[in-house]
Amino acid sequence: MKLSILGCYSATPRTLNNTTSQVLEINNHMFLIDCGEGTQVQLRKHKIKFNRIKHVFISHLHGDHFFGLVGLISTFRLLTREADLHVYGPKGIKEVVTLQMKLADSWTNYNLIFHELTSKTSELIFEDEKVEVHTIPLNHRVYTNGFLFKEKEGLRKLNITAVQEANINVAYYRKLSQGFDIENEDGIIIKNETVTKPGPKPKSYAFCSDTMYKEDIIPIIQNTNVLYHESTFLEQHAHLAVKTKHATAKEAATIARKANVETLILGHYSTRYGNIETFKEEASEVFDNVELAEDGKTFEF
Repeated sequence: MKLSILGCYSATPRTLNNTTSQVLEINNHMFLIDCGEGTQVQLRKHKIKFNRIKHVFISHLHGDHFFGLVGLISTFRLLTREADLHVYGPKGIKEVVTLQMKLADSWTNYNLIFHELTSKTSELIFEDEKVEVHTIPLNHRVYTNGFLFKEKEGLRKLNITAVQEANINVAYYRKLSQGFDIENEDGIIIKNETVTKPGPKPKSYAFCSDTMYKEDIIPIIQNTNVLYHESTFLEQHAHLAVKTKHATAKEAATIARKANVETLILGHYSTRYGNIETFKEEASEVFDNVELAEDGKTFEF
């Protein structure tokens, strides 16, 4: 599982800081999460292949999280993209994107498929044989979701010595790896767990975009490997977090501790602060394993 941070600052882009956007690579998928202004430039800068992006997840309709989307969609068109592009986001995202395309007479030459979200409870919005994605309802000034990306259980590992001793035909090895019990050459049913071992433990990643402190999300993200949680403010400005419906670094760390996640990544910093290390210092008072998002930084788990 690989996470590339394209932008992780709040409100307005600056010469050295970009607004929210990141790419998650998980089980051969490449998901684009939020698409702030300048996202496509960051994709090029960090050599992320445009054509691998098939699914875009937009948390909410504040500009620093989606103003780069129309530009990216337009660039895909200019690059003669053919693959479908799925966009998941709040109701209204289809209208705002297609209106701009209509007025510019710039329709795509590929299928642009919108999945508009309205539910205020967690729901499954994407699933295939390898990965599933659930929404994480958040509490911000407009309708907002985070997203939980979860690998499914993979193939089991064969204990070749045990398989051979059990006299199982090689033609059934695939079925064994899929978890089935198998009849061996002697007509005896061999229990799967006696000749296989569990495969790699599935990984999970939770992206919590703009939100005030919200304990309701804890059951959804419980035991997640990696949690990205907004931390717009430090404690000295906690009153602004309440007013603007954002979170502090300590509040993000409290969510991480109560949800028993393995790693917390902080981001969405207010540009009022000169040194983001202070975010880690404050969060580390509550939760041990804290990382800081930075533009261009890559995490591998």
